[in-house]
Amino acid sequence: MKALAYSFYRLNDSVQRIVRGLLPVALLLGRLYVAWVFFKAGLTKVDDWGTTLFLFEEEYSVPLLSPELAAFLATFGELVFPILLALGLLSLVSSLGLFVINIVAVISLAMIAPAAELYHVVWGLILMALAMCGPGLFSLDKLIGDRLRRA
Repeated sequence: MKALAYSFYRLNDSVQRIVRGLLPVALLLGRLYVAWVFFKAGLTKVDDWGTTLFLFEEEYSVPLLSPELAAFLATFGELVFPILLALGLLSLVSSLGLFVINIVAVISLAMIAPAAELYHVVWGLILMALAMCGPGLFSLDKLIGDRLRRA
């Protein structure tokens, strides 16, 4: 029995080493996916600014901000933070910025469909993981950080 448990834990350690080696790819894919989702949302807002303002005035109730300011900040954040996140540049700021936008989007809607709510949870978890783990090996933050440490 002891030998079986030992074999199981050795196998588990081996698999974990392999999975840990894939972390940089997973972080890159997470950054690109979330960046794509939010950037598309920002483009939609810019594409029809009149409708965007209408939605922020009538549909979304963003606390503490005027509808015009909320629309501008959301659109700005959805266009700038995703670019930074995709590049892995200022990734903590961009992931936290998108995390806040994501939370505000959920709380500002009176009714949200369960499927839409699930997407927001997934995006929030990916953004939280990126904020906690960093952008990974394939990022400008890593490249710049390495160069600054060598200087």
